[in-house]
Amino acid sequence: MVSDAGSYAPVPSDLVRRAPKVLLHDHLDGGLRPETIIDLARTDGYDGLPSTDPEELRTWFVEAASSGSLERYLETFAHTVAVTQTADALRRVAREAAEDLAADGVVYAEVRFAPELHIEKGLDEHQIVEEVLAGFAEGQRLAESAGNPIRIGVLLTAIRTATHSRRIAELAVEYRDQGVVGFDIAGAEAGFPPTRHLDAFEYLRRENAHFTIHAGEAFGLPSIWEALQWCGADRLGHGVRIVDDIEIAPDGEPILGRLAAYVRDCRIPLEMCPSSNVQTGAAESIDHHPIGLLRRLGFRVTVNTDNRLMSDTSMTHEMELLSEAFGYGLDDLQWFAVNAMKSAFVPFDERLAIINGRIKPEYDSLRAVLAERLTERA
Repeated sequence: MVSDAGSYAPVPSDLVRRAPKVLLHDHLDGGLRPETIIDLARTDGYDGLPSTDPEELRTWFVEAASSGSLERYLETFAHTVAVTQTADALRRVAREAAEDLAADGVVYAEVRFAPELHIEKGLDEHQIVEEVLAGFAEGQRLAESAGNPIRIGVLLTAIRTATHSRRIAELAVEYRDQGVVGFDIAGAEAGFPPTRHLDAFEYLRRENAHFTIHAGEAFGLPSIWEALQWCGADRLGHGVRIVDDIEIAPDGEPILGRLAAYVRDCRIPLEMCPSSNVQTGAAESIDHHPIGLLRRLGFRVTVNTDNRLMSDTSMTHEMELLSEAFGYGLDDLQWFAVNAMKSAFVPFDERLAIINGRIKPEYDSLRAVLAERLTERA
């Protein structure tokens, strides 16, 4: 039966790849193709790369990002940022990101980047945003012509260790009718609480704008509490440390603390990135990632890539890992996709159109394909 196919696990790899996916947490400067980095470095005269061989460079990024430290993980971005300081480079990497995500079965993605990191060669922040938006528009057109339509929204990120968050927030509002759908802060958490940027968040709330905050990745519950109760975040970037507010009783039953209960009851989306969380030490392993417990308890969990280059990952790979680790079937993968689409920063009617026009019917088709395979095998 088709209904039985929905719970069958692990889901065959080809069906995971074909499954419609929704991605809310992906960094533009963390998703460059190694070949593109080498080409841009050659064009721009940047000689700081650890290797000019694509496979060696790919391996270097993954190994350098797998230290168990968020700070060390962030150091790898020095190279991707260095080669994206021109209009052509920014447009190219945005175009390629759209094509790569669409080819991986992503039907909606929110991709974030920090304009303030790309001004070293004279571009101003308006030019930077416009080039990235133009690149994504080109990539979406190419993806649609290849039979892989995708909708991409941009998040503008401010660096939490800097002092430019209000300016970036104003930029997000200025471009919100041209493809920018929200705002974010990112960077080292410890010692740099989100409340340092209250002016930006208060401005965004006055302007009825959406924002997410990196919180609960390298720092614990206070980071999450401040992001929600002081700053008013719509979503939590990672939020993995919310499990610190969940106690497992002697009989095995989970007991939610006040903050965890608030996050679950208010349906606050958690932008979880399993492979990245393991690399930075936020989770012990995929098998022991808190996503398993949080999904079982009904939190609004979403699955994301974070940085596809540094984690050598894709949405297909993340879904495959979870299917194998937790026995997730197509029904679970659809649940993650719908959760993410419900939590996107685009208008409600657009979210509903993608859920009802893409996600649900395409998962129904995949269940039918899998049911037929299982019948033939019986």
